[in-house]
Amino acid sequence: IVWLIPTSQKNAMGPIMFTLNPSMTYSDLPHEGEEFGYVISGHIQLRLGDNVYMVKAGESFYFSANKKHSIANTGAIRAKLIWVSTPPTF
Repeated sequence: IVWLIPTSQKNAMGPIMFTLNPSMTYSDLPHEGEEFGYVISGHIQLRLGDNVYMVKAGESFYFSANKKHSIANTGAIRAKLIWVSTPPTF
């Protein structure tokens, strides 16, 4: 994780650059706020509650964070994305 705005934990949004190696997963519990992401390279599997979506390079996602959610790199190469969370949870 690379903080794009190093002091953003005290702000309303927390933008990060997120790199996931193959087979890596990041999970988050439900919380207030919203999440936005843009996949720069590779692809990820996004889980929102019981729903699963594949998001590839050049695509984005946006959702309310009120359900358990996770991203996983199910590919053979690194996945890189920009992720913005409101409020910052990283």
